[in-house]
This record gives sequence, structure tokens and C-alpha cells, in this order.
Amino acid sequence: MKIIRYRYQGSEPVWGVLREENVYHLTEGLFGDRILAEEPVPLGQVERLAPIRPRKLIAVGRNYAAHAAEKGNEVPKEPMIFLVSPTAVIGSDEVIRLPNTMDRIEFEGELAVVIGKEGKGIARENALDHVLGYTAANDISNRDLQKKDGQFTRAKSFDTFKPLGPVIETDLDPSDLRLVVRINEEIRQDGRTSDMVHAIQDQIAFISSIFPLEQGDVILTGTPAGVGPLQPGDRVEITIEGIGTLRNRVEE
Repeated sequence: MKIIRYRYQGSEPVWGVLREENVYHLTEGLFGDRILAEEPVPLGQVERLAPIRPRKLIAVGRNYAAHAAEKGNEVPKEPMIFLVSPTAVIGSDEVIRLPNTMDRIEFEGELAVVIGKEGKGIARENALDHVLGYTAANDISNRDLQKKDGQFTRAKSFDTFKPLGPVIETDLDPSDLRLVVRINEEIRQDGRTSDMVHAIQDQIAFISSIFPLEQGDVILTGTPAGVGPLQPGDRVEITIEGIGTLRNRVEE
């Protein structure tokens, strides 16, 4: 099931199920019973938004060995987590705005996990029961600030630095998905989720051993090798099989 978040005729944001070119309103919301409106709305008549505004936005760093190596970092023995401001989230087809700076700002294509069932101390074997679905993400990073600060929050929390979308896919096995990032139609990242150092189940178990995971939390699960700089005018496409393509253009 592909779920989108949208406005229709000036409404407050709502969620619906995308079927071909039609959207069926989820009348009980994202986390309620899956009750669909009888009459669909044509996709072309809605304003699509980021599929979720996360309650917490949790990122896992250095979770692909090749990416850790390209940055000269060791692979962590346990998930390396940090928090990012949810206000950085935008949707597909929105504009990534670079700060007026000469700093190096890079893209990072990632699989994102949307939590649908809250839990604390979640066992690994039950971890995926707490997942609502999956979407694509771009964990944009200011490398100069990252180096200067010695941590990630400021470098990754600028407005528009966390594109998510285009849909939340609820029926997906996340264990071995192809993830491709294209910049101006050129492939820059091409990896598989099976190359994660710490699988999604391990990430959920580890994070929930520290603080509760709640409905609407989003976990960014790490990026494969091939990250690189963004420039004004770039067109970024992040495609994950089973989910679709997250598209954004870059402006200053």
C-alpha cells in the first residue's frame, strides 16, 4: 500500500492511499484503521506534501562500510545514532535551498523507516512489527560544520535538508532493496540495503533501549558509498525499489 500526504481544495493535510492515478482518503488517519473513502480524488487535483512530519527524526551514521571508508571513518560496533530537527523535512518536488555559504554540502540517499507502533525495549525479533512503512530520504549534510562541531545536529538540520518521499510503502521487505541516487541524471550512488552494517531490526532494538519509539518517528538508516556535493541548479533523484523516486531541485 502506497500512502501519500496531501491537501485537497485547501484542506488541512490528510493521508490517502495511492492507486494508479487516484487517491483514496484514509478517513481514520495514518495510524487508525485502514478505512478508505468510497470515492477517490484524481491525483492531479491534490497538492502532495512530505509523507510525514516526524515526531522524532533519528539518524544512524556510518551504517554502510564503504561509505565509512570513503570518509576515513571506522565502522561502529553498535549503531551510531543522532537526532536531527524534524523541521528540516520537505517533500518530493520541493526545493532544497542551500545556505548562502561556501561550505561543502553533500547529498546522502537513504532508506527511511516510519514507526507505526510505539515501544520501549523492543526485541529484535519483534522490531518490524513496530514499522508502519518505508520511504526514501536525502540526509543532506554540511560537511564543514560537521567537522567544526564534532557532531551532526547543526550540520544536518537546516531548513529543507531532509527531503522525504514520495510515498510511505507499507508492504515491503526492506532487507535487500536497491538504492540509486542520480544527480542531473548521472548515477552517483548505487547500493543495496543488504549492505547495512546494522540491520533495521538491530537499529530499532538499539534505539528503543535508550528512549521510546513513538508513532510518527522516522529513522534514517544510513547511506551507501558515493556521496558528493550539491550545487545550485542540480536535480536530485533518489530511487528505492518498491517505493519510487524522491525528486528535488537545488537552489541557493
